[in-house]
Amino acid sequence: MRYDLVIFDNDGVLVDSEPISNRLLAGYLTELGHPTSYEESLRDYMGAAMHRVHDLVEERTGQRLPDDFDDVFHARVFAAFERELKPVAGAVDVLERLVADGVPYCVASSGSHARIRTGHLATGLDEWFEEQWVFSSEDVGRGKPAPDLFLYAAEQMGVAPERCVVVEDSPLGVRAAVSAGMDVYGFTAMTPAERLSGASQLFGDMRELPDLLV
Repeated sequence: MRYDLVIFDNDGVLVDSEPISNRLLAGYLTELGHPTSYEESLRDYMGAAMHRVHDLVEERTGQRLPDDFDDVFHARVFAAFERELKPVAGAVDVLERLVADGVPYCVASSGSHARIRTGHLATGLDEWFEEQWVFSSEDVGRGKPAPDLFLYAAEQMGVAPERCVVVEDSPLGVRAAVSAGMDVYGFTAMTPAERLSGASQLFGDMRELPDLLV
């Protein structure tokens, strides 16, 4: 393959969590007096770290979210993951192919380490990721669209940014990867292709990815 490291986003790329988490986020924000539809949650928060939710609500309303917002939200999400979460169709096929071809890979997610691990345990993806291959926005000062997380993942994996490819499904993630100087393949299963227009390549079925990387 043409790359020395494949960096996967997690939510929506490896685990089919975006419908679950954005449904719950929209509901919780609405419950707190900040009416938000599922579609608006996808538009504004998909691929973002939690601080973006706090920042946008305060910017738009002048009000701060409760101090326990993250804890309550994550408790709801983790409970739903255990009931509903599945791997993205084709994700295991891709990981099997990378292992067979000896291509290193990791995950770099805006989600917390607890969220990543909960999702991987619920879907069986934990067996594909050693702890040292899992990176979170918690590990860096700024989440996506800043490049910090992807640069940190590449550094920890010992690969130069220009030898990495990022697999992303959010506009924020695409911007972060481009800023990091990495190629980025935009996964359009849930995101309109035009919103990922900065990507080096677009694809709609995860099973297409291995052949695109050759």
